[in-house]
Amino acid sequence: MSPREIPKTNGWIEVITGCMFSGKTEELLKRVDRAEMAGHSVKLFKPSIDDRHGEENIGTHNGKKRKAKIVYEVEKELFNTSSQVIAIDEANFFDEKLVEVVEQLAENGKRVIVSGTDSTFRGEPFDPLPELITKAEFVDKLTAICVKCGEPATRNQRLVDGKPAHVNDPTIVVGADERYEARCRKCHRIRDD
Repeated sequence: MSPREIPKTNGWIEVITGCMFSGKTEELLKRVDRAEMAGHSVKLFKPSIDDRHGEENIGTHNGKKRKAKIVYEVEKELFNTSSQVIAIDEANFFDEKLVEVVEQLAENGKRVIVSGTDSTFRGEPFDPLPELITKAEFVDKLTAICVKCGEPATRNQRLVDGKPAHVNDPTIVVGADERYEARCRKCHRIRDD
């Protein structure tokens, strides 16, 4: 990530997206570590709904954890930082207000790194990620490995009692490998019966 370590005069937005188990949070933490090694002030944020790794942690599926500030009100809590680098995990759990806040932070000269899945378990856009992608200077879309066939996975397969979720099930259900699998287009299923 050589030339985009820290803004000299302009801020910018970086989006790390992809399906579950593609390494989004791992990549976010890698960028945070590099920024800190370079001596930049960094602040990590996470949505209050995500308690998979403890209330005040963000974590990867391979066990790495970091402390993060819990966000209850996007405008109030994200603007209250003097850090040069703002890292936001699980952006898909925030509402559309996040886009405006992230834009303003970048306008104020901050490097804003956002990670989150860009599609729901139905394969539909997962707001606010699609809009953040259009606003970002840098976008990285990661893939996982399909658990069924081993091909590159780009879809989030939600499971309910070991079976594909129904199309009318709620969009947001927090979970990890007990509720989700990474699947390719061919192996992804949604029940509509």
